[in-house]
Amino acid sequence: MFTIEHEFDATVITLVDEGGDLPLQEDVVINAFEDCVTVDQVDPQTDEVMRITLSMTQIRDLAAALNLPEGSYRIEKAKG
Repeated sequence: MFTIEHEFDATVITLVDEGGDLPLQEDVVINAFEDCVTVDQVDPQTDEVMRITLSMTQIRDLAAALNLPEGSYRIEKAKG
C-alpha cells in the first residue's frame, strides 16, 4: 500500500509494508522536492529517522538503472 500527498514544497509518498513475509519493515517516506529527493525510514532499534538525500541526477540514474541489465553506465546529456 502507498499514499501520495501534495504539500506546499514537496510531493510526499509513503510506502507501507504489507507483505506477508515476517518481519515487516517500517514505512518508507519519500519527499520529492524541486532540487532533491529524500528517503526516510525509522530505525526500529534506535527509533531514529534515517534519511538519504538524492540529487535529481541520482534519481534520473536510478530510474534508468531499473530498466538496464547488470553493468556500469553513464548517461550523457543530449547535445543541442
